[in-house]
Amino acid sequence: MKQVVVVSGKGGTGKTVVTASFAALAGAAVLADVDVDAANLHLLLRPEIRERHAFTAGGKARIDPAACTACGRCLEVCRFDALATDASEKIRVDSLACEGCGLCARVCGPAAMTMETPVAGEWFVSATRFGPLVHARLGVAQENSGKLVAVVREKAREIAEREGRQLLIMDGAPGIGCPVIASLSGVDLALVVTEPTLSGAHDLERVLGLARHFKVRTACVINKWDLNRDNAEMIEDRCRQQSVFLAGRIPFEAGIIGSVMRGVPYIEDGRGAAADSLCGLWDAVSGMLAEGATSS
Repeated sequence: MKQVVVVSGKGGTGKTVVTASFAALAGAAVLADVDVDAANLHLLLRPEIRERHAFTAGGKARIDPAACTACGRCLEVCRFDALATDASEKIRVDSLACEGCGLCARVCGPAAMTMETPVAGEWFVSATRFGPLVHARLGVAQENSGKLVAVVREKAREIAEREGRQLLIMDGAPGIGCPVIASLSGVDLALVVTEPTLSGAHDLERVLGLARHFKVRTACVINKWDLNRDNAEMIEDRCRQQSVFLAGRIPFEAGIIGSVMRGVPYIEDGRGAAADSLCGLWDAVSGMLAEGATSS
């Protein structure tokens, strides 16, 4: 089974539009949205949720007021200001400030302090007209997004193996943080979507550097390349210098916004140069995957 993830240096570059178009063109792939902090692939694929699962991660301190003697030992060791005494001199836990280190529970003499694993989000298995979709939603102010990405990827792989599907297409997160690292590891190809701006070029360099560190094969596509042809040419030069394959250039097309508002992949909704470019991009990506190389 081949795995391709679509990533970008920042949000708003068009990677979800590209991923949704790939889903429509691939025909028999398993799909995964591994941008768990701000998942939006479902907005274009309109999935029907078949399974819903809770995601638990991390740890939070919980105090039993009846057992607490207010000795203050936990207050002395907490370095995150997550514990405080209230007006009645009882100790209370600020769950948002608690980092889950567990030291307070270790020093608590009467064992009034315990650690619990909270529900941090949900993950779903859904059906779309293009194939199964595994996606997730991380709770507000929750951490461990990398662990949730790993859960989504593992379930998507299980579905692909069970159903005999040979391709996993993932919509990745922007940037170079934990969820991106979790989505890059072990893939056959990372397609980086960028824009013809100076910030786009800078963000591209950061993502390419991360991919090189993990020895992940990469390709690049410039979205809205015709809005600044000089910057687009500069990005192309940088790709050539770093031996990064330029898989395609997508021209600006106002109709893409309309397709997003209607909740359909642009490749189904649009005609013209942008749609042709997306088809050509998919052909290029398919060709790279067919080569069988896993690193550049």
